[in-house]
Amino acid sequence: MTTIKIAGVPEHFNLPWHIAIENGDFEKENIDLQWTDIPEGTGKMCQMLRSGETDIAVILTEGIVKDITAGNPSKIVQVYVESPLIWGIHVAANSSFKTIDDLENKKVAISRLGSGSQLMAYVNAGNQGWKTDNLQFEIINTIDGAVQALTTGTADYFMWERFMTKPLVDQGVFRKIADCPTPWPCFVIAVSDEMLKSQPAVIKNILTIINNTTQDFKSIPNIEQILASKYLQKTEDIQEWLSLTQWSQNSASEEMLNKVQNQLFELKIIDKKGTFEDIVKAV
Repeated sequence: MTTIKIAGVPEHFNLPWHIAIENGDFEKENIDLQWTDIPEGTGKMCQMLRSGETDIAVILTEGIVKDITAGNPSKIVQVYVESPLIWGIHVAANSSFKTIDDLENKKVAISRLGSGSQLMAYVNAGNQGWKTDNLQFEIINTIDGAVQALTTGTADYFMWERFMTKPLVDQGVFRKIADCPTPWPCFVIAVSDEMLKSQPAVIKNILTIINNTTQDFKSIPNIEQILASKYLQKTEDIQEWLSLTQWSQNSASEEMLNKVQNQLFELKIIDKKGTFEDIVKAV
């Protein structure tokens, strides 16, 4: 049995992994796939790939591209979710901010430096024509930290996946001001160079199994109810999310990588671009 460590956010996008693990699909192939939930998100997973705490990460595209160009010894082996991530831009329910324009030069809560929540704050600022040099950040680690920061006023707004944050909007904790979709496929699968070198056949096998699972995921009986119950969502919100979400079974393309790198470079999030071979490896 080959033990492989994998990390991802505790969100609905990753239910296919849990289903495949629970069904014993990896075990049948002599793979002990050990999943770890990472509520802190992409910045933490980049750190785990670097340190060897995880072999694989299901991770935000922009975050891992940024970290590989900064020396993370890993490669993107596949796109996992083809559709954009829809980031909701949230404020405290009782705050005086009413429109996106009210948030210029205000402090944004981010899970950690290098996280998707930080990178998308730059993307949003670029979309609005704001000076990205003026962005101020408050590190809050998790969504619970964001609730505290916005409620007490140590941060002014928070960007997080719209549907996972919806229960807090429904409860009257947050108010959503706007959406900011990623301009590229949102999640990719990244693997450490060490694992790609030592276990290429096992990695290929893992991708085959998860791709079979995601291909049929939407046709699983009662999947809306399963997702709603597990992630504390309303069924109608899950139905909308499923209609907008498209899993992928394909490698990352050069065109997609160029789009991500060009925007990150333009926003001064990266200071140099990597080659396709530096960042992507087909297995």
